[in-house]
Amino acid sequence: MGSLFRPNLRLAGGPAPVCAYIEELMPDILDGVIEPGKVFDAVTGLGGVPAGYRDMADRRSLKVLVRP
Repeated sequence: MGSLFRPNLRLAGGPAPVCAYIEELMPDILDGVIEPGKVFDAVTGLGGVPAGYRDMADRRSLKVLVRP
């Protein structure tokens, strides 16, 4: 972290507005038009949702894609 302060750089983040885009983009993801690999790094079925949330909370996964 110290390397960010010396050259006067700023590291910022914020909430992702997922709900604003999910209905528009999900069909393209499921049809293969959009490659979600840069967003999702794990895939699970409905039964794996609790473990997927644990993996995200424990920082083992960034985002888990749920396929019914």
